[in-house]
This record gives sequence, structure tokens and C-alpha cells, in this order.
Amino acid sequence: MQITVSGRHGDVDDDLRGHIEERARKLSRYYDRIQSVDVIIDEQSGAHVVEMIARADHHTTFIAKHNDRDVYVTVDQVAKEIEGQLRRHKERFRNRKHLGGRRDIQALGESVGEDETSGNEPHEVD
Repeated sequence: MQITVSGRHGDVDDDLRGHIEERARKLSRYYDRIQSVDVIIDEQSGAHVVEMIARADHHTTFIAKHNDRDVYVTVDQVAKEIEGQLRRHKERFRNRKHLGGRRDIQALGESVGEDETSGNEPHEVD
């Protein structure tokens, strides 16, 4: 996974860069198909705006943006938001082939109802 940290209107010190890279590496726990993570830090009138962009396979992109006075808190909030997006995406991806539509549930209910009738009685067809 490629991690890029850039700063607008200033440089990013080594401690902050290390913290960001550590949080970005942990994103692969939630979704292992992440190819790159870009983090952009911007300082605007005393507040730090952090934007994190995670790119995965099949052109899937996850974006989070947060601003706060403390840059470390801002990085943690952005990483937490991306983690939630990744968790939801992976859950949807895993469950996409399961029952979920109304027609599927009705068909399942009808097939269960047919099993309860005995096989000896004739069925009337409407």
C-alpha cells in the first residue's frame, strides 16, 4: 500500500508524518484491497483541515475530511471515519448475494408453507 502525506501552506514534521502513516497502515485491517492512501493537511486560520483519500481496487474511493485545532485529533477522526466506510463497504460486498429483497422473502415463505402440507392430499390450483 502506498501512503502519501502532503501539506498545504507548510511542511509536515516527522512526528506527525509517522502518526499519519501508522494510522493509514491500520486501514488494511478493515479492507485488504486498499492500494493507496493520500493524506492532505491544510492549515486555515488556526484550524487544521485533514483530508484522507483511500483508493481500492475497481476504482473504489473512500474520502473523509475533518477540521479541528489539534492536528493529531483531526487525523484520528478522519481515520476513524474512513475505517467506518471501509467496514460498511466490506459488509455490503460480502452480503450482496444473500436474501434481501421482498420477492426473495415471499418465495422463501411460500416454499416453507408447501413443506407443511402432507404429500397424500391433492392440491387445488387456482
